[in-house]
Amino acid sequence: MKKQRIHAALPWIIPAAVLSGWFLASENGIIPGYLMPHPAEVAATAYLYIFGEPGQSPYAARFLPDAWASLVRIGAGFSIAASAGVPLGLMSGRLSLVHKLLSTTINGLRAVPGITWLPLAMVWFGIGMKTTVFLVAMAAFFPVYLNTASGAARVSPKLLQAGAMMGVGRLRGIFVILIPGAIPDIITGLRLGLGISWAYLVLGELTGVSRGLGAVIMDARMIGRIDVIVVGIIIIAGMGRISDLMLKQALKLTLKSAARIT
Repeated sequence: MKKQRIHAALPWIIPAAVLSGWFLASENGIIPGYLMPHPAEVAATAYLYIFGEPGQSPYAARFLPDAWASLVRIGAGFSIAASAGVPLGLMSGRLSLVHKLLSTTINGLRAVPGITWLPLAMVWFGIGMKTTVFLVAMAAFFPVYLNTASGAARVSPKLLQAGAMMGVGRLRGIFVILIPGAIPDIITGLRLGLGISWAYLVLGELTGVSRGLGAVIMDARMIGRIDVIVVGIIIIAGMGRISDLMLKQALKLTLKSAARIT
């Protein structure tokens, strides 16, 4: 029981240390309030933002519509990236012709900084949903594709040959041999892609959209509300962590279901 409690407490040690240091620095005036507000001020702002009534403050009660707008953009962009990255990665990892066809283009494009795509995306799609989804999909695609291709390439051809000798067809072999063999790398790619998606979500929402967690941060920067900026950062960090845990759980359930079917 004691060991379990220690393991349960470990993830909270660093956040608790950072919060304690922040509180002590604010209390002793080491950090000026205009650079980093007091934790109590940030907590009060967070309460109004999440639980407040409209009109209590400029940002009161905005959390739900902002979070929903951001989640829709993340979900759309990440779904596009995963839907394209996993199949193309599997083909690139196993078929040399596909690898030669895609590798130069994809490795060239992934060297282009994401912010470079922003002006072009705004010309193509305007300000709003489409631009943000495009940026999220572009950013998340590369880690998903590269990790999937790496995992598929490491699956031994002998396993596929053994499956063929046992009557496993080429299509079924993809689902019962290739994907299970590459799944650790696929999971890594999906998790990296989802994490990057949150960063590019904020980039897309800094363009002037009316709703979204990135939009709140941009608005707060324009009027000097550092407390709102900090609240936005903390909420994005929390939602990013929750989305990662949900992705892991969904993948576990999917793999268990696939194992039962096969």
